[in-house]
Amino acid sequence: MNFLEEKIEKEGKVVNNDILKVDSFINQQVDGNLMNKIAENFSNYFSKYGVSKVVTIEASGIAPALLTAIKLNVPMVILKKQQSKTLTDNIYKTSVKSFTKNNVYSLVVSQDFIKDDDNILIIDDFLANGEAVSGAIRLIKNTKAKIAGIGIVIEKSFQPGRKKLEEQGYNVYSIAKIKSLENNKVKFVEE
Repeated sequence: MNFLEEKIEKEGKVVNNDILKVDSFINQQVDGNLMNKIAENFSNYFSKYGVSKVVTIEASGIAPALLTAIKLNVPMVILKKQQSKTLTDNIYKTSVKSFTKNNVYSLVVSQDFIKDDDNILIIDDFLANGEAVSGAIRLIKNTKAKIAGIGIVIEKSFQPGRKKLEEQGYNVYSIAKIKSLENNKVKFVEE
């Protein structure tokens, strides 16, 4: 069992067979030491891929993405979930269906921050159905930038996200892989 799985087992709360709450250390309150270990893990894995930028979706992916970007010595770009009054010209935009909120939102980023020669590492907190990461991929595909890989903090392996992304040829690396949330218990994929 790795450091993140231990934290999930100790502090995570199973809501139902599909939802795990990690708001005491990832989604609302952030455990800085844990984020540092997560970033070290991502940095060690992705350092050989020539990453030029780390991209994440606001808000829960920001902490692990920022620390990973610092360790890789590259900028971090945040894909916004709402288009602000200052983000109106020269943008990339797509729609994403949220699994946990059961709604559709826009992902927006200025064209100034993703260049054709970038090699992007996408970091996200959860992978379930792969909709959020697929939205980020759609935005990045509007350029000639490449995707070096996808780093996931917690993967719900019993949902189709990984399969969907790997079938498209993407390198997906997850720190914690959950096999099931049945009977109010977290079971991890054994590797």
